[in-house]
Amino acid sequence: MPLYQAIILAVIQGLTEFLPISSTAHLWLVPWLLNWPKLEGISDLTFDVALHAGTLVAVLLYFWRMWLEMVMAVVGLGGADTTKVSEHRRLFWFLVVGTIPGGIAGLLFERAADEELRQPLVIGPAMVVVAILMWAAERMKSTKPELKDVSLLDSICVGVAQAFAVIPGVSRSGVTMTGGLFRGMSRETCARFSFLLSTPLIAGAVLKKGLEMRHSGIPADMRLPLMVGILVSGLVGYAVIAFLIHYLERRTFKIFIIYRIVLGVIVLALGWGLRH
Repeated sequence: MPLYQAIILAVIQGLTEFLPISSTAHLWLVPWLLNWPKLEGISDLTFDVALHAGTLVAVLLYFWRMWLEMVMAVVGLGGADTTKVSEHRRLFWFLVVGTIPGGIAGLLFERAADEELRQPLVIGPAMVVVAILMWAAERMKSTKPELKDVSLLDSICVGVAQAFAVIPGVSRSGVTMTGGLFRGMSRETCARFSFLLSTPLIAGAVLKKGLEMRHSGIPADMRLPLMVGILVSGLVGYAVIAFLIHYLERRTFKIFIIYRIVLGVIVLALGWGLRH
C-alpha cells in the first residue's frame, strides 16, 4: 500500500470514527470509488482495526481522567467524596453491561461484516435508516443532562443499539447517540457516553487483531503504512472528539442527518447501477 493511501484512510478513520457517519462505510467506500487494489497479506478489516488503534489512543487520552476515576472508584480508591465515588463506580459497571451486546455481535458477525456486508446495497440503506432514526430521536425531550443521570436501563438500551454497528453504514457513534437521544440524554451526554461505551469494544477488537497479526505476521511493505496510519488516525480522532462535544453543546445532529441521507442515496444508486 502506498503511504499516501494509508494517510488518506487514517484521516478518514479519525474523522468518521467519532462523527455519527460510519467509519466502516467510508473506509470501504473511498478505496472502492477510487478503484484502489485489494490489500495483500492482510484483510481490509485487519487494516481498519489497525487504524482503530489510533482512535483508541485518542479516546483514552481524551477521557483518561474519567477512566482513572472510575477504575479507582471500583477498586476502592476513589477519595473522600462518597457521592462522586458512587457515581463513578455505577457508571463503570453500566459501561461494562452496555458493552456486552456489542461484544457478542462482534464475535458472531465479524466474518460477515468483513466478507459479505461490505457492499453498497447494505451500506446505503443503513446510512439512510439510521439518519431517519436520528431525526426522530432529535425530537425527544432531554431529561438527562449529565452522565450521572444515566441509568442501567439506558446503558442496556444503548448497548443493544451498539450491537447493530457491526453492519457497515450504521456507525457505532451514530447508533449509540441515537439510542441515547431516545432515552432522553442530552446531545453532549449522548456523545460522551457513546465514546466511553465504544472504548472497550475498540480495545477488544484491536487486541484480538493484534494477536492474530502477531502469529500471521505483517508484510514488510505494510509496516510503515500501518504505523503512520495509527499515528494520523489518533491525532485526527482526538481533534474530532473535542470538536464534536463542543459542537453538540449548542447545535443539533441536523448536518449529520442530511449528510447520511445524501451519501446513503448516492451509495445505493451506485450499487444499484453496478448490478444493472
